Amino acid sequence: MTDRLELLTVKIALMDSGIGLLPAAAAVRRARPDADLVLSDDPDGMPWGPRDAHDITAHALACARAAAELGPAALIVACNTATVHALPAIRAELEPAVPVIGTVPAIKPAAAAAATSGGPLAIWATPATTGSPYQRRLIDEFGNGADITEVPCHGLADAIESGDEDLIDKAVRAAAALTPDDVRTVVLGCTHYELVGGRVREAVTAPGATPPVLHGSAQAVCAQALRRANAVPDPDAEPTGGLTVLHSGSTGELTSTALTYAEGRLLAASSPARG
Repeated sequence: MTDRLELLTVKIALMDSGIGLLPAAAAVRRARPDADLVLSDDPDGMPWGPRDAHDITAHALACARAAAELGPAALIVACNTATVHALPAIRAELEPAVPVIGTVPAIKPAAAAAATSGGPLAIWATPATTGSPYQRRLIDEFGNGADITEVPCHGLADAIESGDEDLIDKAVRAAAALTPDDVRTVVLGCTHYELVGGRVREAVTAPGATPPVLHGSAQAVCAQALRRANAVPDPDAEPTGGLTVLHSGSTGELTSTALTYAEGRLLAASSPARG
């Protein structure tokens, strides 16, 4: 009875400046079709990347507070930038009442996989993150001696956020040109990039070669959020989970741009809207 009660009552919140939260939200929806989801983004303050650390923290805290008011069992900070700059402040304010899960590029599992499969590993990330002390620390700690190339993806997150197909293709091609031809593993170091994973894989696959394995963070943060919420995965549960969308703290709906991506359409199709 207790397990069933947990299946019926779990609510997971996610936050980001924009639609970078969609991959993790879709992962939670697949793992728990009955979970209520709260998506808290910040169209009034995006993009967060160019802001200083203090400003990023202020905007991220506002998104987190808006989501926390709805009583989630866990909150996913579905943004690498917010995780770097604001995670300690969010945890200090919300935990232990609301467990907070940050998002870290999947360098550790990717490097482990690369050690088995061989070949170089590429990390696609925003220009600000590429070469940063934060990413270098992750590589030093988890790189496992792999041959790693850091690839700055100029304009890719903004292009994905806009939904402009031409801009996305241009940014993907530019990043692919900086990626080794024989790359076997690619880390998607920005949550937005998982929305165009198929294009990334196609762009970095040499003619006749086996496509590289992509490593994103959505599945890992989904699993961690469910664990922290004391909720077990149940992909066969009844699809009764609701969806609440908060735009800079105000109740809204999924944007038209969000619905251009498979993850956004999945959420719209599988979730009765709730205010």
